Parts: sequence; structure tokens; C-alpha cells
Amino acid sequence: MKHFPIFLSLLFFWTSSPLAAQPLIFTCERAEKNYTEVYELKISPASHNQKAKVFVDSRDLDLSDEMGRQSIKNVVITTSAILISMEAHFPPERFDGVQYGAGSVKTAIAINRSSGQLRKAETIQGGILSATLGEGSKIYQEQCVALHKP
Repeated sequence: MKHFPIFLSLLFFWTSSPLAAQPLIFTCERAEKNYTEVYELKISPASHNQKAKVFVDSRDLDLSDEMGRQSIKNVVITTSAILISMEAHFPPERFDGVQYGAGSVKTAIAINRSSGQLRKAETIQGGILSATLGEGSKIYQEQCVALHKP
């Protein structure tokens, strides 16, 4: 009986590990005013040697170049929800003769796995995005459908 807790933890690891390693793929629809966009959202859970990855239409959301850097900070996957947090930072830039300062966007995404409802909260600070979209927090809602239910 003294090995029972070890057995339970090994059983949990063996039964949850293959499921956790499988990417979750959704087709999502975003609608705003007269604009509708359909995109594929793929979430690859963390493994022993790689952090969790998030892709939109096959584009890795962890990226860095001269235009800025964006990184996935955390991905939590439960049976009922998926939570994603990410940050983007942009250097100062000049566009159409106007100089904009550095900016950042912090994003928190929650997907209800049973309903497919995606809620996204973005906080914009500074930069060209602040000037064009407005500074502060905005909440969006989208609808997603899992490509296949695990």
C-alpha cells in the first residue's frame, strides 16, 4: 500500500502525457463591424524540452525581428479551458512623417473548450497602436470550433 501514491502519479503521467502532447487545433472567426476573418489557431502544449507554442495560420506567435518582439508567456490547458498570455513590444518608429514612441501590447486569451467561445483582453500602451487603436484595455469575443475533440 505504501507504493500506491507513486502508482497513482505514474498512472496519471502515462495517461495524461500523450493527450497533453497533442496539439489543439481550432478554426476561429473574428467579426468586427463589416469585417470577418476566419483563421486557424493551433496550440502545442509544452513538452519536457520545449515551451508551449501558439500558431495563427501556421505563423509562430513567438517572434522577434527589427519590428519588435512578441512572446508567449504562459499556456495553461485544462479539460474545460485554455488560457494563453502573451506580450509584444515595439521600438519607436516613424510612419508618414510622424514619430511614435515605443509601445507594448499585453494579451490574455481564454477559450472555453466546450462552447468554443474565445475571449481576448488586450492592453495597449504607447506606440503607433496606441495612436491608431487607442490606449488602454479592450475586450474581444470570438467563436472557435475544435478541429477534432480529444
